[in-house]
Amino acid sequence: MKVVLFCGGLGMRLRDYSDKIPKPMVEIGYRPILWHVMKYYAAYGHTDFILCLGYKADYIKDYFVNYDEYVSNDFVLHKGNMELLNTDINDWNITFCDTGISTCIGERLLRVKEHLKGEEMFLANYSDNVTDFHLPDLISQVGDSDCVAGFVAVKPPHSFHVVDIGSDHRVRELRETKNSDLWVNGGYFVLKQEIFDHMNMGEELVVEPFARLIAQNRLLAMRYEGFWQNMDTFKDRTLLHELHTEGNAPWQIWNKS
Repeated sequence: MKVVLFCGGLGMRLRDYSDKIPKPMVEIGYRPILWHVMKYYAAYGHTDFILCLGYKADYIKDYFVNYDEYVSNDFVLHKGNMELLNTDINDWNITFCDTGISTCIGERLLRVKEHLKGEEMFLANYSDNVTDFHLPDLISQVGDSDCVAGFVAVKPPHSFHVVDIGSDHRVRELRETKNSDLWVNGGYFVLKQEIFDHMNMGEELVVEPFARLIAQNRLLAMRYEGFWQNMDTFKDRTLLHELHTEGNAPWQIWNKS
């Protein structure tokens, strides 16, 4: 099953990094978060990727064209010759598509439609969040239903304050909303080919197309309370890096298998 990854955003809230490199290439340990997301899918046998590129697309292309397997794999160096004991991306198929710098997610998906011909279902995701969610559960749930699309719903990792403001600009209530109060779109989409029948150019995937599916009762979401973490800010990146460094990275399911 093919995997579409949206890699073209500017990552403005990670400006310290994204001024130099695209957000998906910000590293957790010695590999970019994009690699971690791809490794997750590969662990479930999904190794055919379509990267929707935009901002600093050349950086991502160069990284994989000049990929060094020895960085994250064991090897034997014998009289100057390297023998890899295992590999990361040797069996991956990666299609690189420039889908524009300021293009929305929905339009990026439409621009790679030709690469998804013949796919009854395919996977899609942002390239900046990681999880240990059991992906086959969502795939079978969508596949066995009449729904056109499904995604993982998660609780936001941080609480925030909801402000109720009166017409006189006076605050009437300031209420802390905790994670248990709401569910948000966590990405990890499973989409049927029919999704393209509900999309128009320039539309955001989770806005107009999903609204049409909701009206038809054909959009599915699976709640997940396990590990899920995005990388929107420097603080998020620090957390993920520390989990990796401590050897406590739940999303690295390939190490468990």
